[in-house]
Amino acid sequence: MRPITRRDFLHTSLAAVTSAAAGLPARAGANDRLRVGVIGVRGQGRVHVSRWASFQDSEVAAICDPDESVIGDAMAAAEKKAGKKPHYYKDLRKLMEDKSIDIISIAAPNHWHVLASIWAIQAGKDVYVEKPLGHNVWEQRKLVEASRKHDRLVQMGNYPRSNGHLRTGMEFLRSGKLGKVRLARAIWYSGRGSIGKKADAPVPAGVDYDLWLGPAPERPFNPNRFHYNWHWNWDYGGGEIANNGIYLLDTARWGIGKSEHPKSVRCVGGRFGYEDDGQTPNTQIAAYDYGDVQILLEVRGLRSDKYKDMAIGTRFECEKGTLISAGGSTTAYTPEGEVLERFSGGGDHFRNFADAVKSRKRQDLTSEVLEGHLSTSLCHLANISYRLGEGRTLESDDPFGKNAEANETYQRFRDHLKQHGLEPAKAKACFGRALTFDPKAEAFVGDAEADALLTRVYRKPYVVPQEV
Repeated sequence: MRPITRRDFLHTSLAAVTSAAAGLPARAGANDRLRVGVIGVRGQGRVHVSRWASFQDSEVAAICDPDESVIGDAMAAAEKKAGKKPHYYKDLRKLMEDKSIDIISIAAPNHWHVLASIWAIQAGKDVYVEKPLGHNVWEQRKLVEASRKHDRLVQMGNYPRSNGHLRTGMEFLRSGKLGKVRLARAIWYSGRGSIGKKADAPVPAGVDYDLWLGPAPERPFNPNRFHYNWHWNWDYGGGEIANNGIYLLDTARWGIGKSEHPKSVRCVGGRFGYEDDGQTPNTQIAAYDYGDVQILLEVRGLRSDKYKDMAIGTRFECEKGTLISAGGSTTAYTPEGEVLERFSGGGDHFRNFADAVKSRKRQDLTSEVLEGHLSTSLCHLANISYRLGEGRTLESDDPFGKNAEANETYQRFRDHLKQHGLEPAKAKACFGRALTFDPKAEAFVGDAEADALLTRVYRKPYVVPQEV
C-alpha cells in the first residue's frame, strides 16, 4: 500500500468538511464498513437483511417498518450476524435522520419506493430500491434527477442484471453474430390464484396505517389491500407486470439496445378466471414499438402451456438465430434450433451495489437508476393503455392492426383463455387504448387523459417534490 500523501489527506479532509457543512454524512470509502438501514421487512426485505448481513464489510444497523408485528425475524437475523441488535424505526423519516447510516435498502410497497428514495438521497445516503422503480413515470424521473443533483448512487433491484450468464449473453447479442434483433418477447406464465373478497376491518395492533398509506389516498384498512395483496390494487402496485414482468421487460429492452422509451404502446388483458378484490389484470399482452424493433410482453396468471418450451424468460428473435434467457442460463441458437453457444454464471446484485458505493463510480452499477426508470416505465405505459381501454368480446382477430406478431400473440392469448372455458363470443377483455408516446418529453401525444396517469395526486405530507 502506498503512503498517504498530503494531497490524499487534503482531498479526504475536504470531502468530509463539505459533507459536514451540508449536514450530510461523509461517503463510505473503499475500506469502510457500510451501515445499512432496511425499510420493509415482511417479504422481500428479509432477503435484503440476509444479503447485507452476509457481507464482511456491511451490517444491518437499522430496521424500519410501520408494522411492529413483522420485524422479529429481521431483527434476529441482523443481530445474529452483527452481535448486536439493529435500531428499530417505525417512521422512516427518523431513519433518514440517522447520520450513521450509509445505505437505505428499500423493500416497501411500490407506492413508497420513490419518495423513500428521494428522502434518503436528500439525507446523503445511497439507495438500493426494489423493483419496480416507482409507482409512476413522473416520480421516477424525479428520482433520477435527485440522484444526479445530490450525486448519490441508486440501484434498482432487478437482480438478473448482475448475473454472468445474462451479461455475457448480452455481449454475444451485441457482437452481431445473430444479426439484428427484430423482436424481443418477454414471457411470464405463472399461476396466481384469487385473493377472494374481504370486508374493511380495524387496523391491526402495532400498525401505523397512516405511514403505510404514505402517498396513497386515505381509505379504510382492508387486509386485501395490505400485506402482499397491495400488488393488485392501483393505489399501491402495478399488477404482475410490475411485480415480475419488470425483470423480463428490463432484459428485453437491454437486449434490443434501446436507452429510450418506445414510440407507442397498446395493451389487451383482463382479470380472468375468478372475481375478487384485485383491480389489476392477471393476464395481459402488450406491444411496444421502437420504430425499428418491438417488444411483446405476455403475462398469464392462469395455468398455461409453455411458449416454445419456455414459461418464464426472454426470447430475442434475430436475423440469424435466436437468443433465449430462461431458467438460470442464456443460450444462442441457429435458425434451425441448434445450439451455437451456452452462457452460464450467476452474480450478486447487492454485492455489485456495495462495491459501487465504495468506488463512487456510477458506471459500476449494473442497474443504475436511469436504467430502472426506462424499464419500469414500460410497465406503466402498458397499464395506462389498459386502464383507458374498453371492454369487448374476444372475437376480433387483429386488434393490433398490421402488427402480425402482436396479432399472433393475441390469438394465442385468446386460445389460452378458451382453454379455461372463456368463449370468445361471450368473454370480455379490456382492449387498451393505442397510445403514441413522445420519448423525450415523457408525455403522450395528444392525450391529456393518458398524461394524467403518468403521475398521481399525492396525499400530504407524503408528496414527491417538484424540486428534488
